[in-house]
Amino acid sequence: MFKRSFPIMTLAFITIFVSPLFIAATPYGKQDNRYVDLQLIGLNDFHGQLDTVRKVNDQPVGTAPILARYIKEREKAVRNSLIVTAGDMVGASSPTSSLLQDEPTVDFFNQIGVDVGGIGNHEFDEGVAEMKRLIYGGYHEKTGYYKGAKFPYICANVVDNQTGKHILPPSTIKKVDGIKVGFIGIVTQTTPSVVIPEHVKSVTFTDEADAVNREVKRLKKKGVEAIIVLAHEGGKQTDDQITGPIKEIVEKMDDEVDVVFAGHSHSVLNGKIGNKLVVQSYSYGTAFADVDLVLDRKTKDIIQKKSEIVTTFHEGKQPHKRVQKIVDRAKKRVEPIINQEIGQAAQDITKIGNEAGESALGNLIADSQRVQMGTDFAFMNPGGIRADINKGAVTWGDLYTVQPFGNDLVKMELTGKQIRQLLNQQWADPNRIHMLQISGFSYTWDESPSEDRILSLKKTDGTTINDTETYTVTANAFLAGGGDNFTVFKEAKNKEIGPVDLDAIISYIKQQPQPFTADIEGRIQKYIPQT
Repeated sequence: MFKRSFPIMTLAFITIFVSPLFIAATPYGKQDNRYVDLQLIGLNDFHGQLDTVRKVNDQPVGTAPILARYIKEREKAVRNSLIVTAGDMVGASSPTSSLLQDEPTVDFFNQIGVDVGGIGNHEFDEGVAEMKRLIYGGYHEKTGYYKGAKFPYICANVVDNQTGKHILPPSTIKKVDGIKVGFIGIVTQTTPSVVIPEHVKSVTFTDEADAVNREVKRLKKKGVEAIIVLAHEGGKQTDDQITGPIKEIVEKMDDEVDVVFAGHSHSVLNGKIGNKLVVQSYSYGTAFADVDLVLDRKTKDIIQKKSEIVTTFHEGKQPHKRVQKIVDRAKKRVEPIINQEIGQAAQDITKIGNEAGESALGNLIADSQRVQMGTDFAFMNPGGIRADINKGAVTWGDLYTVQPFGNDLVKMELTGKQIRQLLNQQWADPNRIHMLQISGFSYTWDESPSEDRILSLKKTDGTTINDTETYTVTANAFLAGGGDNFTVFKEAKNKEIGPVDLDAIISYIKQQPQPFTADIEGRIQKYIPQT
């Protein structure tokens, strides 16, 4: 179940007016040749969810064919329309896409006519070379030769360490009725901490705002006044206040930037930071951003802008036929694998954490990894859990959707003191708290900021975990390499590589009495002071 925190039917019609009066130019009024209208349709964090249906307000939303229908209807309403993406369009994908190296997702973007693509951290999941293969075309041993994307991808803040050059063009220019519109791409500078470090060791991620500002100067020299940024970084919004990393980045951007399409946080953003319009439309194709602009032919600049976040409800919409064919073709190729039944779930097992940070699905996955590797403890990063397990038949494809990254498991040794330090790293960045899911022990933490928030640390038998004693632990390769800034894992000794995480949970579920289940057990407890 995919829940929003406020009524979507209301949100779908929120409009942010940046100017008090819209000039007579389509679609805002009588046609006036002094002005040009431009509609920008923005997508972010699609994650290859070609065939995944989610629920919003108990109504089905999403899938590529439905999203395509919405976009095509919007395009027909105006003369000038461009489709842009703000990163994480592939990676952590449904098996229909990921088992085919995410090529079907790029086919989908080609079909609907994406005009400019930005990249996110997940585009680096299999390294720079594979990202470029998807963009420019090339051979892969699993799928053969692929033609690539039919539209440009841009990124201004990732540089090749050997050449010192950008790995992708930093910007691109589109002409709309003779007016130049510039697009600049950036990806979160934290990417090395949220992907396997080995996959990005050949490149450097530079400051996002600095990269934008350098590119703004270049575009201005080319006569570009209308400037759009595709920024794979996000935040949160309460009422009209946007907070988080995207706010800090946008505030440092040159005032010549008009609109920012954000991503990464899978949240809704629809407001202003200074004079810049900032939008983000959740994730997984459950919504998209519609930004309507008016450009002045004389100044070549954007003089008016408004925005809307549109939820892709299924009701009243027919799937786009050509996109449906792309999805059906991909599903047929992977069906023999994904339809294998692994077990029966007695209830919904979700990744939603309680107030302390523990989730039922996190417990299940951590248990499977500890058992698979035969260690004292196990740790699982919450960002690696991508979907819930629903009650009833659980297939190979369902479990792949839950854990799509294919990370090797790593057995290693840490002292009790290092485990305590590791747990404290969960709060190192107040903007991004990552509560590790655990197996084999329990602990209580204090929300009061301090260097050591861990009040108690015990094994499942109730005995204390000793600072000086050495324990065996399991984590996936992402965490073992220091992912999500859990750098203590890099200090671990005697590392041994095990099977893939997906194989571990499949094996574990098969061994459980059926129907199987998992619950929140109190492994993680939050200290509540007595009043």
